[in-house]
Amino acid sequence: MARIRVRIARVPSVLALSLSTALVLTATACGSGKADSADTSRSGKNADAPVVVATTTWEGAFAQAAGAEDVKVIVPSSAQHAPDYDPKPSDLAAVADADFVLYAPFEPYAAKIKEAAGSSAKLVEVNLDNDADKVSAEVTRLGELFGTEEAAAKWNRSFKSEYGTLQKELKDAWPDGKAPSVVAQVFSVWSAKMTGAQVAGTYGPEAVTAKQLSDLASKKPAYVFDNVHMTTGEVLPDSGAKQVEIVNYPDKDLDLMAVYKNAADTIKKAMAS
Repeated sequence: MARIRVRIARVPSVLALSLSTALVLTATACGSGKADSADTSRSGKNADAPVVVATTTWEGAFAQAAGAEDVKVIVPSSAQHAPDYDPKPSDLAAVADADFVLYAPFEPYAAKIKEAAGSSAKLVEVNLDNDADKVSAEVTRLGELFGTEEAAAKWNRSFKSEYGTLQKELKDAWPDGKAPSVVAQVFSVWSAKMTGAQVAGTYGPEAVTAKQLSDLASKKPAYVFDNVHMTTGEVLPDSGAKQVEIVNYPDKDLDLMAVYKNAADTIKKAMAS
């Protein structure tokens, strides 16, 4: 039986002390001291805009959507599972001059990074859920926090319009014109909601038991919307359900809307076949 393994990387206090020393050396030698693994933001920044450091591209995309212009990301976009990332001393250079450090509760190293860097940045916990309503609310909240309310509101208007278009396209792609029945990993339910699918059951993030698998298979779903970042392979291999891999994390360009477009394309292809 496949099991979900989630390893939480911890940064020991001894490392925190050594990282603080490394930061001083890095800042002295390099001036601005950009982190080796940090994805830099766009050019032409507003000098008065807040400097935001995000632990992953997911938080970074929320910040950019909320209007932040100076966004740096610590965990590389190539990292499959962010909590497994071990922060390096050079990562602290990105935190040193930050106004805000965005993190998720399942990333316990965020506070250690800030502490080791000696930063006065405000730690902000982000609700990482791509559910459309929750995203809009979180972008609005961050916009108020950054002082970029107008930019956040503009993004939300565009998001609502584009999201509505994707919903219509997915509905038009329903097999036989009927809403499909799906089983979804808990962090992929948002994609089922966007599709307009009937969610017959959910699983994860903890290990799935034999009884749970039996119960899910008995629902006879047409599709399984898995989470590519926490996948355990084929979830219901003998049920006839087609598994669709959903990506939650944006790419290094921090384009949050692209996550929805990519998911919609993936789901439409699965339903078309």
